[in-house]
Amino acid sequence: MKPLFVSGPSFQRLIFFIVTSLALMVIDHRFQYLQTVRASLSTVVYPLQYVINLPVKTGQWLSSHFSDRIELIEKNNHLHEENLLLQVKLQRLEDVKNENRRLRKLLEASKKRNERVVMAEVLAIDLDPFTRKILINKGTQHGVFEKQPLLDAEGVLGQVLHVSPYSSTVILITDPNHALPVQIARTGLRTIAVGMGTANRLALLYLPNDAGILVGDIIVTSGLGGQFPQGYPVGTVVEVNPDIAQPYAQVQAIPAARLERNREVLLVLADNPSFATTIDQFNQKQ
Repeated sequence: MKPLFVSGPSFQRLIFFIVTSLALMVIDHRFQYLQTVRASLSTVVYPLQYVINLPVKTGQWLSSHFSDRIELIEKNNHLHEENLLLQVKLQRLEDVKNENRRLRKLLEASKKRNERVVMAEVLAIDLDPFTRKILINKGTQHGVFEKQPLLDAEGVLGQVLHVSPYSSTVILITDPNHALPVQIARTGLRTIAVGMGTANRLALLYLPNDAGILVGDIIVTSGLGGQFPQGYPVGTVVEVNPDIAQPYAQVQAIPAARLERNREVLLVLADNPSFATTIDQFNQKQ
């Protein structure tokens, strides 16, 4: 028996393989005799195919895994930044709401009086522990003048001490060098409220021990001297200590105004300001 692939010309072997291939394809197509053989061969070859495709599948899995992780990290960072931005906007919104509330109170306070007023913003607060002063953003270019009264939505703040073209220094009613003519709203008794150098205390001078001052009495401007119109809230009496060794009682009050906590203040306008009671006169009495 002669070997098939050794003897004979190459052309004959080619013809033989072509005919054999065609015959096998026809038999497989017509009678499906080779389906079992093909299934057996695929079962035998599958592990080899799996091993060959394993690096490709591993690379695809790793790529998908890291891609999803990177995308998740980016989304997380983006959400974190968006959360911070929304928190900042929320804080700003709350600040705007508070500002609108303060401005409405100032507007309502100005409508209750017939005096003309202009609003100013507080730029800075003097940090000197022995004085009580603030800086506002209005000056001579805006019609501000020295000793001009200042208010907020709650009551009297103080008066302008120094004026420049675009800003002014204001001395608050709690400054030791400030004196304000006031009266007790309940009794009509007049006195002078001077600052004590602290942020929330006023001293009421020249009140006799038997003046009948009570804790809780409301203090308003008396209108004497023409500096502040009559009836502006100044504060509330919180301490009354009669002094038998002195002709006058020691009386203290808490200011009605927010003083150093304000952002906006009201300047009372006047065409011909005339102030009879000034800081210099008070110092001369002392």
